[in-house]
Amino acid sequence: MRLDRRLHIAALTALVALPLAAQGRGGQAQQPAPAPVAGGAPAREEYFGAAEERVSVTQHSVRVDGREVKYTATVGTIPIRLDNNTVQARMFFVAYTKDGEDAKSRPVSFLYNGGPGSASVWLHMGSFAPKHVRMADEGFQPAPPFRLQDNDNSLIETTDMVFVDAISTGFSRTAPGVSPAPFHGQDGDIRAFGEFINGWLGQFNRWSSPKYLMGESYGTIRSAGLAAELQTRHGVDLNGIVLISSLLTYQTLSPSLSNDVAWAANIETFTADAWYHKKLPPDLQSKTLKQVVDESRTFAWGEYSAALTKGNTLTATERQAVAAKLARLSGLTTQFILAANLRVSAERFRKELLRDQRLVLGRLDGRYTSLDVDAAGERQEFDPSNQALQGPYTATFQDYLRNELKWETELRYPTSGNVRPWVYDQNKYMDMTDALRGTMTRNPYLKVFVAIGYYDMATVMGGAEHNFTHLAYDKQVTDRVSYGYYEGGHMMYTRPSAHRALKSDIVKFVNETRAPRTATP
Repeated sequence: MRLDRRLHIAALTALVALPLAAQGRGGQAQQPAPAPVAGGAPAREEYFGAAEERVSVTQHSVRVDGREVKYTATVGTIPIRLDNNTVQARMFFVAYTKDGEDAKSRPVSFLYNGGPGSASVWLHMGSFAPKHVRMADEGFQPAPPFRLQDNDNSLIETTDMVFVDAISTGFSRTAPGVSPAPFHGQDGDIRAFGEFINGWLGQFNRWSSPKYLMGESYGTIRSAGLAAELQTRHGVDLNGIVLISSLLTYQTLSPSLSNDVAWAANIETFTADAWYHKKLPPDLQSKTLKQVVDESRTFAWGEYSAALTKGNTLTATERQAVAAKLARLSGLTTQFILAANLRVSAERFRKELLRDQRLVLGRLDGRYTSLDVDAAGERQEFDPSNQALQGPYTATFQDYLRNELKWETELRYPTSGNVRPWVYDQNKYMDMTDALRGTMTRNPYLKVFVAIGYYDMATVMGGAEHNFTHLAYDKQVTDRVSYGYYEGGHMMYTRPSAHRALKSDIVKFVNETRAPRTATP
């Protein structure tokens, strides 16, 4: 693959990345200047220092659904050895295991975020760990100082959990003198996670446990490839995969004149966010969210997609009719849509919907808004949904790790890693659809659960739906994929009602897949 193609695809990655600055510098000892590593660029200061080779084990309890659950928290690193059997890196993890359970039958789930280049702090502090960040009503940003609280939506009763940081994020680092570059790419990243899981299962004697992957955003792409890696290289068959804010191919995130799919994929999310902000006509506003999204879906993949396919052969009358229907379902004006040639990007939508109020919408969660310094411009100053989470999550995790989990270190914990350029070993549209299909074909017991946030404008619901309607043409595969829709954004668990619903669905999914079953002939 040519370098220019790699860089082009790396740029697409920014569409799903969480561009968060490194945090956690306060109160730490001054470290020497970073040194260059063999075969790579000089390391940034926050990534300097080798990963710790130790383990911290602490005992805890939490109340979940009114019941006390005792558990053990284990913090440590797993060495990553590749073909020459020397330690190339150490990957950091925090594991939660329920006390008093038989490990042979106890499920274990591996959780990670995406980016690529994001640490696992978002899932860790927001979703299913025994503790989570206390947010304001409806999941909006609280006032500092930030606090943790018992997580009534933790999965600790249902499955043990291992939160893992990708190499060059969090406390996961390459060995001294080893370039991180080979891990900054599709294949190297998957290889590292495969080695981690294989090593963790061996070190903690969990080979007989039911096994699950739970990835978010780019972590869903990783999960598709990682499932194949575990199966073919390590002989590890999974019971289930949970994909949160999913995408399997960048085609659905890369709108262009030659890619109509991505334009159509946005429409359902436009409708959902416009409904939330009460920008739809009265007859649509009076319907439920599901009802208006269902109507939008029919339009997006029917009349709208057909119109885009016609290109410049679309008549003026047809163009006007499609623009008027899209305006009705998006809250935008017909004039604006016509000026955009019927093709409105998510970025433009976030800027345009509430322009008359000088507000822009959040990318990770369209419910969030912020004042716009330039109400006449084309780009928003920042993502208000990203900004609302960065401070609470980072601060609480740093405090929690040191004071409750007893992991004292002078290393810094970058929530977003220095992983560019990210190398893909495919052509224009990175696509893991066939990898997942192949794994599900070889393992007839493997099931997949897809969690979709209605207000997510980073990995839009239409894109996820398109990915899985094109996963396979055999019902023996497609019937093993199930879906959950939640009134939240990219990190739908920040909204309490969505969090409860997501937990309930995952508990049901794990309980249905953990026990031995008979394959359908």
